[in-house]
Amino acid sequence: MTLSTDEVNRLKTAPAVEGVLPVLHSRWSPRAFSDRDVAPADLAKVFEAARWAPSSNNGQPWSYLVGLRDSSTHSKIAASLAGFNQAWAPNAPVLILGVTRTTFAYNGGANAYALYDLGAATALLVVEAAALGLAAHQMAGFDHEAASQALEIPEDYALGSVIALGYQGEPAMLANERLLAQEVAPRQRKPLKDFVFSAWGSPLDLK
Repeated sequence: MTLSTDEVNRLKTAPAVEGVLPVLHSRWSPRAFSDRDVAPADLAKVFEAARWAPSSNNGQPWSYLVGLRDSSTHSKIAASLAGFNQAWAPNAPVLILGVTRTTFAYNGGANAYALYDLGAATALLVVEAAALGLAAHQMAGFDHEAASQALEIPEDYALGSVIALGYQGEPAMLANERLLAQEVAPRQRKPLKDFVFSAWGSPLDLK
């Protein structure tokens, strides 16, 4: 018998740190999604969060292609997924492809930070989703060329990730043993000393 949704969520929640938003500790990336649809009002809220992300020169280069269940956009995004992701992601009621314009709208110059800006917007999107009780899972495993062609994305746009969005389902929904094992495994992160430095390789003293 595998763990229930509640048991997995307790396992995945990181230890609380005073002053850090609790949603950042409880947010994780499930692969099991229920068949419950996402209300348009909640979709609007996650994109409103993304809207207020910072960006280079305030270029706001990101765009999101949103596929709702049974729509052609959902089918096209699902078809572009790598085989591993096709085993679970199409069950999500919403599939989102984040893209970003690689040139500035105001002068046509190259925007070297376009993907960074898309990442910043998407980070706010998934945190807002978690705050609303939604599950979001970002994926790199998809065919960029196939997605670009199927969705008619202009050539001056770069692709970020595909995001499965919906409500978390029971882990037992995942028939694949590898997927199930990942679903119920504890979350792990590097300690701060491994990536916060006062000089290269020298951990910053945060005590």
